[in-house]
Amino acid sequence: MKPSSVVQCETFPCVDVDNGRFVVPGVELDPDQIRIVMVSEAAPAVLEDWFYAGPDALFAETTVQAFRDAGEDVSSVADILDLGVYLTTAVKCGKTGYGVTTETVKACSQLLERELGLFPLVRALMLMGDVAIKAVNAMARRNGEPRVIPTGSTYKLRGGNYSFREMKVFPSYVQAGPSFFIEKSKRRMIAEDIASALAYVRAS
Repeated sequence: MKPSSVVQCETFPCVDVDNGRFVVPGVELDPDQIRIVMVSEAAPAVLEDWFYAGPDALFAETTVQAFRDAGEDVSSVADILDLGVYLTTAVKCGKTGYGVTTETVKACSQLLERELGLFPLVRALMLMGDVAIKAVNAMARRNGEPRVIPTGSTYKLRGGNYSFREMKVFPSYVQAGPSFFIEKSKRRMIAEDIASALAYVRAS
């Protein structure tokens, strides 16, 4: 199954993103093997930096390093998939500015909801950054469910007991992109959160 064959945007309603950089993972996988979904922020500035674009792609490079920081012996996104971890973004188009509006996050959360529905055996949901957190909260509100992650600074929220549709939820920081190499304290916390999510899944 390729998620990109199921998750598509037909209307492209968002005005603050570049829909020419719309991307959903097109990797062939067995959805029943996925136990963790890691949701980052948005599509990269250039699609050559996408998670699944090859070993030199920026998103792939930083994410592999994040898993290595967490103690995992991985060298590629394929190795991360072999751990049962699926990588995607909350916003499927590329940003045109520093951030994205709440309206865009809400609109694209419908695609993320469809994407999550492809993986019936997921046990952990990693929300890498504020946009991913907002997207899942929007998804919950749209369906009359309680807020998943409360308002607050991520460093205060980490380690809390959060759940969404039988998945344990781990709020963390963005691991995909150039900022990963800049903020060492966040890099350490990302590694801790990845290790915690993997340990939870392996114990369950």
